[in-house]
Amino acid sequence: MSTPPDLEVSDVDAQHAEVDVLVVGMRPGAGGDGAGDDAPAVVLVGADGVDAAFSGELAALLALTGATGKAEEVVKVPTRGAVTAPLLLVVGLGPEAPAPGTQGGPDVEEQVRRASGAAARALPKQARRIGTTLSSLGLAAAVEGTVLGLYAFTEYRSAAGDDERRRVEFLGAPGGTGGAAERENATLADAALTARAVCTARDLINTPPNDLYPAEFARRATELGETVGLEVDVLDEAALAEGGYGGVLGVGGGSSRPPRLVRLRHTHPDATKKVALVGKGITFDTGGISIKPAANMDHMTSDMSGAACVVATVCLAAEMGLPLDVTAYVPMAENMPSGTAYRPGDVLTMYGGKTVEVLNTDAEGRLVLGDAIVRACEDGPDYLVETSTLTGAQLVALGSRTAGIMGSDEFRDRVTAAATSTGEGGWAMPLPEELRADLDSRVADIANVTNHRFGGMLAAGIFLREFVAEGVPWAHVDIAGPAFNTGGPHGYTPKGGTGQPVRTLTAVLADIARNG
Repeated sequence: MSTPPDLEVSDVDAQHAEVDVLVVGMRPGAGGDGAGDDAPAVVLVGADGVDAAFSGELAALLALTGATGKAEEVVKVPTRGAVTAPLLLVVGLGPEAPAPGTQGGPDVEEQVRRASGAAARALPKQARRIGTTLSSLGLAAAVEGTVLGLYAFTEYRSAAGDDERRRVEFLGAPGGTGGAAERENATLADAALTARAVCTARDLINTPPNDLYPAEFARRATELGETVGLEVDVLDEAALAEGGYGGVLGVGGGSSRPPRLVRLRHTHPDATKKVALVGKGITFDTGGISIKPAANMDHMTSDMSGAACVVATVCLAAEMGLPLDVTAYVPMAENMPSGTAYRPGDVLTMYGGKTVEVLNTDAEGRLVLGDAIVRACEDGPDYLVETSTLTGAQLVALGSRTAGIMGSDEFRDRVTAAATSTGEGGWAMPLPEELRADLDSRVADIANVTNHRFGGMLAAGIFLREFVAEGVPWAHVDIAGPAFNTGGPHGYTPKGGTGQPVRTLTAVLADIARNG
């Protein structure tokens, strides 16, 4: 990734900030709806001093450029000495956010996050010091959006990049001394940690599969965990065989690069709850013997996104000192076709003894997750959250940006609320009982797919439920679409790995720490 920026809260007036670029916000004005010549086309947000420096004519100047204030619109205005910064970058927030609890669009925090990301992506390359007034609308959102918007994965670029560190000043916060300043600095620190955890997940997802195979992924996860004081255990192929992890071994058997299961544990002396996180770590998915079409198979470098996100999240829990015991269970395998690959028709004996008839080797994620979920439940968690790029059916049902969330009804809704509050988004989905019969096997306890294409996302959730211990509240977050952006960048989301749902998982952990 690019060099992370230095961040600071500042109480300097925006018009006097010693920066190369000053970011301010705008919204659509009444004039944008044809309300007459006197109605403004755009309305400035949190920029009164800046507008005064332009003699109150900044909105009119923006109107001359055709600015509308729509979400993520960016207009660059040379200041010609009106303010200290030589360049003004005005970014659209979109219309006023709907009232909390109502439908209509993103809330103010998410508007700030997206606008900050769009502004960060539009910064001139030579700009080293950046000031933003968007923090006056929400400091944490402005920090997250800016850091995530500045993200760039440059590890494999042959041309040397510019590693000079940028500095971002968040203006319009109380600053000064005393409790207000301490709160603002604490908010900045937590938001920066969260954003950097998302960037860590993005780095792992974007690393090509020839360099991120199971053993190497396990090594990187171990290094990340030990750096922040986690307990780390790694099971190699011999230990997996000894332990009876038939799902992980079956999926990984076709590759010359054998599978792993990594366990990373954060503990806290004041913890009263234990949370298990499980993430799918298929470092590349060809589909195995049930091989995928060649078109877009390169996107399967992202099939370990769930694993990347739970690794980043448990490390973040340790860095933030969350008063919980949080353990991540990360099965890692490469699904390849070969003479040693598992076949349609095989029966696998999973960890814990349940047997699965394999009808399609491209439904491999649920097999490695089944093993990991049973192992996670052995440690007696109070809650279990699993996330994975599990089904193409998620994309069909909910599109490329909305995760499908299934599980125990009450806890599923709690996770969905966390996803909504962070702006990552998610939609609660059912687990219809009538679909369970479609997973009945001719020879084993359960089959890994149904014999039809209907409700595929839900059937996968029902399959996973078979491996959750009775009485454990659990949620499954299907991120097949949201984990990897195959289109153009938007807001604070780049092309490639997105790091979703790190922020949702973190919000869930914080909620459990507060409320049990």
